[in-house]
Amino acid sequence: QVQLVESGGGLVQAGGSLRLSCAPSGRTSSRYAMGWFRQAPGKERESVAAISRNGDNTYYSDSVKDRFTISRDNAKITVSLQMNSLKPEDTAVYYCAASTTSYFGSYYSDHYNYWGQGTQVTVSS
Repeated sequence: QVQLVESGGGLVQAGGSLRLSCAPSGRTSSRYAMGWFRQAPGKERESVAAISRNGDNTYYSDSVKDRFTISRDNAKITVSLQMNSLKPEDTAVYYCAASTTSYFGSYYSDHYNYWGQGTQVTVSS
């Protein structure tokens, strides 16, 4: 069983930056493709970014492309999401997810086996 623990959320003004981290416990993250999702109040969960098992392939939703960067450190067993130029519409609970079935990462939530508890990101205008 894998447990994912997110950290780094908080309150920031528009235009600011935050860095989220995800640390799996129990097994190394290098076995999994990883993704970040978010869910705003009253909205469905949406994909934000994904990264392949070896870190060579990354994917971003159009809404965050060129502002967010997903990365992984397989030595430290962490996956991070650097969020720059934050906007009020980025406000949501952000979830880290791990997939044992996808090598390259996926936009689809049902491709992920394990989920973190979520961390709140609030961007004020």
